Amino acid sequence: MKPAIIKYLHSSGGIIFTKANNVIQVALISTKNNTVWTIPKGLIDKGEKPENTAIREIMEETGLVGRVVDKLGENSYWFYLKEKNMKCRKTVSYFLLAYVSGKIEDYGREVDEAKWFALDDALKIVSYSSDRDIIEKAKEKLFNSAGQM
Repeated sequence: MKPAIIKYLHSSGGIIFTKANNVIQVALISTKNNTVWTIPKGLIDKGEKPENTAIREIMEETGLVGRVVDKLGENSYWFYLKEKNMKCRKTVSYFLLAYVSGKIEDYGREVDEAKWFALDDALKIVSYSSDRDIIEKAKEKLFNSAGQM
């Protein structure tokens, strides 16, 4: 059997937040026939900065426009594409974005749904522990750096 091809991918995305009725809300997307709730993200285009990818991907997937206010860190993981005999190492850069405009009802067709969730509810509903870690970092930054939150 031939050894697997190794491919390295870099994506970017993030947490877009707003405050409504004194509650911080964050936007999440649903994928895989509404079985997975996750943070919007996507592949970085050649020559594109990770911050710009985060803004673009969040807009494409949620219908929302945001402004980057901070970096939340990176996660890396391996996955295997059996049909291509390919091992992939994916690194995702995450950013915290303040909501500027747009309607969540205008989410993109590549996702099943996009919804605003109260911050603590988002921590409970996300499907991946790595997403929970990123939301926790966002929560920390929102409450530590902005006394009014």
